[in-house]
Amino acid sequence: MTDTAESRYALIIANDSYQDQGLRQLMSPAQDAEALAGVLGDPRIGGFDVQIVRNEPSHAISMRLDDFFADRRPGDTLVVHFSCHGLKSESGELYFAASNTLPRRLASTAVPADFVRRCMSCTRARSIALFLDCCYGGAFPQGAVARAAGDVNVLESFAGEKLGGGRGWAVITASNSMEYAFEGSELTQTAAVPRPSVFTSALVSGLATGEADLDEDGRISLDELYEYVFDRVRQENPHQTPSRSVDMQGDLYLARSHRRRIAPSPVPDDVHAAMRSPDIYTRRGAIAELRARMENADLSVAVGAREALAEMARKDIRAVADEAGRALSEVTVNPYPTRLDFGPVPRGAPPPHQQVRLLGPPLARSCAAHPKADWLRAAATPDGIDISVDTSAGPGRLSGDVVLKGAVGEELVHVEAEVLPAPVSPESPTAVVPAAPRAPTAGKPPPARARPPVPPPPAAHRPTPARTPVAQPPGRQKPHAHKPGPHKPATPPKAGPAAAPAARPASRATPRRTQRPTPRPPPSHHPSPPTRPQRAPALAAVSLGLSVASLITLVLAAIAAIQAVEARVYDPRTTLEDEAGRTGLTGPLVVSLITAILALVVVSIARNSLGSSAASATHYTEGPAHATGVLTRTAKIIAAPTLVLAVLILLVYLVARGYA
Repeated sequence: MTDTAESRYALIIANDSYQDQGLRQLMSPAQDAEALAGVLGDPRIGGFDVQIVRNEPSHAISMRLDDFFADRRPGDTLVVHFSCHGLKSESGELYFAASNTLPRRLASTAVPADFVRRCMSCTRARSIALFLDCCYGGAFPQGAVARAAGDVNVLESFAGEKLGGGRGWAVITASNSMEYAFEGSELTQTAAVPRPSVFTSALVSGLATGEADLDEDGRISLDELYEYVFDRVRQENPHQTPSRSVDMQGDLYLARSHRRRIAPSPVPDDVHAAMRSPDIYTRRGAIAELRARMENADLSVAVGAREALAEMARKDIRAVADEAGRALSEVTVNPYPTRLDFGPVPRGAPPPHQQVRLLGPPLARSCAAHPKADWLRAAATPDGIDISVDTSAGPGRLSGDVVLKGAVGEELVHVEAEVLPAPVSPESPTAVVPAAPRAPTAGKPPPARARPPVPPPPAAHRPTPARTPVAQPPGRQKPHAHKPGPHKPATPPKAGPAAAPAARPASRATPRRTQRPTPRPPPSHHPSPPTRPQRAPALAAVSLGLSVASLITLVLAAIAAIQAVEARVYDPRTTLEDEAGRTGLTGPLVVSLITAILALVVVSIARNSLGSSAASATHYTEGPAHATGVLTRTAKIIAAPTLVLAVLILLVYLVARGYA
């Protein structure tokens, strides 16, 4: 809520008396409407101009809504509160019940949510808050099948184009799901006994007592009110979850609060006198003193200094006001870090914690944390804010913000986490337990995977290659190597010690046959072609061409300059600029400058390409490398002096033209 002359209007619509027998279920809309109107209309709290519409027919409510949103100014703040039945049609549209509503004739006897949304979108007011304290149900003819089944999604009825013409709008609803159902035209109540509205009672309590002022700055914002109401409603009825949809820039302050965590201390009289001195330097000295006091450990002193600086920033001349504004911007909420990533977290695990430090003077560190997601938790610590994640949420990727609000502003801390599915316990029937090795049963060998590895046998007992031929790769097999000689038949070795000497020659013959060096192709002395062949020599040639072009154009520019000077000397009536245009001096001179610069740039690129040891070893042989060096040196020798001379000629021409 600001101190400027903005108008504030509230419209409270309450319906608890219905002509249809099935809709006579609500107990407290009238009482809640009176209580809410009293709080919003109190000049010490809300300061709204409040209108109450109670038990009116649908056409009267529609007219009051249309009048309420029409003819508003951009600076106006509008609040609309519905306390009634919310009905979902067969095709899925949302309607608000009036005193004459018939569930079978919603289109003609109820107020469409789409009509309310269109009124909000057409108004010029910049700040709109819509509160819906409704019991939602489905109204279908008996025996009909709804084309839009499922719960009532209230917020979807207000989605679409941006509502309002400025900072935006907010829709806060007591519940976003279906709590009642229709059988024919009769409403069957699923709750045990109708109870007074928890939602509106929490709204009234938070505004009247000031408990919704969570950061205790003396103002109740829409965000603070929602957080307070959310906690109160969930505490009294865990099955009811308030919801919201906000498209608004900045905060919308709905009420004042007597809660003030930090009471400002007035500045000393001499500083106050310096603030109002006619001397600008004295007022700037007051800014320096207030800047120092704003960093005081006593928060009341710091807040008093800040308010004095804010006054100077609003009322003083531009130079002093800007300096006061810079002093105010030096003390802001400054968390570190501003992004937290908890990474993968098992579902149901103990909540992980991370610390956010608050930097700056004590006034900047004095702030309250407001989580913007149900799975986020935040608690103040001596050094900052402790942020944790409720692992009962998910599974899935979570992303949310924690808003830090204080007397010097607010800042966001973005938090991300990934909740993994909970691990299955071994006692669970669906648990996957690794199978233990089974004992071999009688008559059945153990599984192959359970068999221990068998070490290779000693060399003396290995089968000889004469009995087991060794496969050779294609193209290298020699059939005669596997045939026994004609004078030495291949016979199996005899058992016993006497067989060992006979086996020894066979084992010695095997390495001669199997360990022959495998022929390999000769190593290639031709490396693979480079990816960018001869890049450095080509660049060097380009640089040399550019340098020669720059030299030629410089000569042409010099000739044109001499002709222009001679013509100016012989005919004083002409100007040097006219003669330079006639002789064409500027064109060649500009071309010479550009080509000389390009030549030096290309020289640098060519040398960098050649200078890399890896590149020179891989891509270039000695001949191209030498040619590249010669070309780049020549290009540099030509381009560098040419560039200097061209710049000198240009400077002389500019100076002479100024004196001509």
